[in-house]
Amino acid sequence: MPMSTWTKETKTTLLYIVLAFAFSVAMRMVWLYQFSGYEPFYHNAQFMINTNDGYYFAEGARDILNGVHQENDLSALESAASQLTAFFAYILPFSFETVILFMPSVLSSLIVIPIILIAKNIDSLEMGFVAALLASITHSYYNRTMIGYYDTDMLNIVLPMFLLWSIIWAVRTNEDKYLLITALDILVYRWWYPQSYSLEFAFFGLILFYALVFDRKNLYNYKLLAIMMFAMVGLDGYVRAILVLGVFYIFKQKQFDRYIYYVLALSVALFFLSGGFDPIWSQLKNYVFKDAVSAGEKGLKLHFYSVMQTVREAGHISFETFANRISGHTVTFVLSVAGYIYLAYKHKVMLFGLPLIGLGFLAYVGGLRFTIYAVPVLAFGVAFLITQTAQFMPTSRLKFLAPLLLTILAIYPNIVHIQNYKVPTVFNADEVKILEQLKGKADREDYVVAWWDYGYPLRFYSDVKTLIDGGKHSGDVNFPVSFILTNPQDVAAKMARLDVEYTEKTFAFVKENKERVRDKNLTIFSNVEQMTKEYGFSDTNDFLLSLQTEIELPQKTRDIYFYLPIRMMDIYPTVEMFSNIDLMSGEMKKRSFFYMTKSFKQEGNSINLGQGVVFDLQAAMLSIGTQKVAVKRFVQTAYDKNMKLTKSMQMANPAGEVSIVYMSNYNTFLVLDEKAYNSLYIQLAVLEEYDKMLFEEVVLTPQAKVYRLKI
Repeated sequence: MPMSTWTKETKTTLLYIVLAFAFSVAMRMVWLYQFSGYEPFYHNAQFMINTNDGYYFAEGARDILNGVHQENDLSALESAASQLTAFFAYILPFSFETVILFMPSVLSSLIVIPIILIAKNIDSLEMGFVAALLASITHSYYNRTMIGYYDTDMLNIVLPMFLLWSIIWAVRTNEDKYLLITALDILVYRWWYPQSYSLEFAFFGLILFYALVFDRKNLYNYKLLAIMMFAMVGLDGYVRAILVLGVFYIFKQKQFDRYIYYVLALSVALFFLSGGFDPIWSQLKNYVFKDAVSAGEKGLKLHFYSVMQTVREAGHISFETFANRISGHTVTFVLSVAGYIYLAYKHKVMLFGLPLIGLGFLAYVGGLRFTIYAVPVLAFGVAFLITQTAQFMPTSRLKFLAPLLLTILAIYPNIVHIQNYKVPTVFNADEVKILEQLKGKADREDYVVAWWDYGYPLRFYSDVKTLIDGGKHSGDVNFPVSFILTNPQDVAAKMARLDVEYTEKTFAFVKENKERVRDKNLTIFSNVEQMTKEYGFSDTNDFLLSLQTEIELPQKTRDIYFYLPIRMMDIYPTVEMFSNIDLMSGEMKKRSFFYMTKSFKQEGNSINLGQGVVFDLQAAMLSIGTQKVAVKRFVQTAYDKNMKLTKSMQMANPAGEVSIVYMSNYNTFLVLDEKAYNSLYIQLAVLEEYDKMLFEEVVLTPQAKVYRLKI
């Protein structure tokens, strides 16, 4: 359509979209400006990304572009984010690093389009423009879509907002094209984010409620419900697309209108028969009905510590945090809720935004990550109140200035947040150099033992395999790695060899029995349970004790490396929790004593380590509150000018219960009991005291240590 034939409303709509989009992208450039020229954040002449999970999709995109990957390397070849990234990297004249850095800023800013189009439907473009400005930069939406936050969140809210737009227009217009658009929205959303089941089902339920209560005799509503359900069934995406197109063709034929109810019933039956509700229930269990310890239902019924207890995104949050993440400020949040209620009263179609609000409010019990869903819909609320104020202004000048001032007040706290939100890149340049050195020494079939936080970056930069990562970190797979990192070297070395070989063995077993696994007719037991049984034990505790003896290990099929970053000290107590459990009973064991501090000061003959911990240098005693504990040894570490570690050790009391390590270059004190002191992590990463019969050094730097297992 030539521009000359565009209506004033169309031109205004496009202008608002362009301005809001430009504003959203520009605000995301603040981080880039703040760290411009800061070399530790650069790699290959470009900023690195600032989210761990991004490296999962980056690895998949890289392998798609290269056309090669290793069997069982868990590369995200099938991920929509990886496929879209590979497409952009292939057609655009930018480096791969530039593409993944800027994709979140550009794609996430598309949210302004459905927001403004929804507002257009209810004849309030100005409200849509204000809502778009606010929603695009509100705390939680910005945090998870800023430049460098390369993750599925860059479209996770954009796509359901387009779905909300198509549903509203479908209900308002009853045009056939919106039946197809709504179904295609669901197909694309499911392709992009396979966990979208719950939100899609909530939209379906709300439309059903609307149809039964407000518009029961309108056949169009039941067509909409049926085609949505066919798009949601638990079948392959191509099959669902064919079903949708077939159903749309039927709905275009008026002679089939008499069968609409039967088609709807068939779609619902197919949804449940195809297991469409199973993932919804699974998500509820993970985020709402989560347990600290999970037990297997078959075999030895081992108990493992649940990772959901340690993921901050799934933890409880305060009301202030909740409100700020959704609207930027508590006052704005309250006004947003009130405004949304008023808006829904004036325009009932806005009630279709309730699933997004409901999922956002789930954050209060299920974790802060969900707040992002409520952001765009509640932005309509405060935007509606702001634009309504213009009607009460006595002059045309005030009708313009009042909404402008109120809009600035609403978005200002979010701009301040953006200026202060200076998150670092996942790794710094020196750490990446270590991983690239590892890549030059390790084979692509080799494994690297590291905690799951570092799994994706390790695979991307070192092109190796890992045992756990940001997606594979359930209690049963975390247990062996936690056991390895927090136990003595000889026991840890045996578990490393066992876990790697049993992991590959399980991959082979699943491949041979893929049909039974797919049909859920075969139980895959954890590596630890398989080890227990195959070594002739019925009690896993007895098997773990046997690792202290000379057991026969599986035949070595590949090398194993250990990546031990100094930064892991911050999470050492969390890492230990996953193996500090009686697998048979589920009871948590007594935790080892691990205390780290950078805040200390010398007071005469004592060093105050903070939080009631005081080290008496003369008596070699440690006071922990009112308790006094003898110090066994004092160790000081330092790096010389060649970055080689030097150590000095003073034995104080052979019967002492704790050791004190002063890492001078890090300005850090560690207070450790014998279990923590003798752990593989402390011995190899902090002290470089490794058993040369079991390990050999590969890379030793102040940032991280890499060793190769010899057995």
